[in-house]
Amino acid sequence: MPTTLNSGARPGRGRPRAFDPDAALEVGQRLFHASGYDGVGLSALTEALGIKPPSFYMAFGSKAAFFERVLERYAQTEIPLGDVLRAGRAPAEALGELLVRAARTYARDPERPGCLVLEAARGHGDSESALLARRTAEGRRAQVKTFVAATHPKVAGVVTDLVSTVMSGLSANAREGMGEARLVKVARAAAAGIEGILR
Repeated sequence: MPTTLNSGARPGRGRPRAFDPDAALEVGQRLFHASGYDGVGLSALTEALGIKPPSFYMAFGSKAAFFERVLERYAQTEIPLGDVLRAGRAPAEALGELLVRAARTYARDPERPGCLVLEAARGHGDSESALLARRTAEGRRAQVKTFVAATHPKVAGVVTDLVSTVMSGLSANAREGMGEARLVKVARAAAAGIEGILR
């Protein structure tokens, strides 16, 4: 049953008065995470949002622009790096928490397993959705590298690559059905390896 964001609003020109862009992004996040960018057509998207295509275009510009905002929302709400990579915190501890949180997040919802950003980034070659997701992923890798480089500049690159690779693997395995307990064990094993590099 579609989620309607403008119930009670009279139809008119432009966006309905009760339209909530933040709620729309939440709905879009659920849809894209479950079915992928190409699996969510504009008609299904606008039906779920409870708006007509002209209102959608007025609010977001295009499906790709909407997806970009969904990716930003996902990155900021699911595993916000600012909460984990705090200045002054021991890198091994922070990165270990990051990996464990990723493992738990990716396995939390069996209908939407894995990481929305990383799975979209694996998408079809140079498709617009894949490029947008890769840009988001690259921004997050840069945050990790900056955090590690503040205390361990010589190994910041390899540690960042290791974190990125492990998170990608956790996401892929979650998509394949690996349960939370196993994913967390993998995350903790990887965290132990990172701690060894940082010593």
